[in-house]
Amino acid sequence: MSEVTLRPAVESDVEEILRMVFEMADYSDGLYKTAGKSLDRDALRVSEADLRRDGFGPRPRFECLIAEAAGEAVGFALFYPNYSTYEGRAGLYLEDIFVRETARGLGVGRRIMRRLATIAVERGCRRLDFSVMPMNPARGFYEALGCHQLDDWLPYRISDGALETLAGED
Repeated sequence: MSEVTLRPAVESDVEEILRMVFEMADYSDGLYKTAGKSLDRDALRVSEADLRRDGFGPRPRFECLIAEAAGEAVGFALFYPNYSTYEGRAGLYLEDIFVRETARGLGVGRRIMRRLATIAVERGCRRLDFSVMPMNPARGFYEALGCHQLDDWLPYRISDGALETLAGED
């Protein structure tokens, strides 16, 4: 594989980003199945219009890096700012990082993570947060970079009907 380059995504990348999101969902589904679980792949609702609006519209809600080799996209990272009241500083939240199978083991993930760390430091962020599925084999990769699992925080989510019900309370 030729040299890997990283660049900020542009609006014309939306179709390729969406393709990689679906590839990532298929990969995640495979991880779930090996763990005897099931991922509802059909629940993936993101569209090109969503990515255009939220990444490249008048009020961008995320940024995205594209990793390329020989002019082909081989990975991406989608991230956005968060804020820690404890730290009194902004941070970055890495929503997704994905490297296509053909490029795994070639240092693409490390280059993406290094670029994200550089972006965070340049912006005065104190941390880069992200979540990993328990069965994801990349956990060892993250730990080798110096990342650590948070044992004192549990992820919670409210969505769909429950979110609408709570919002509609008087």
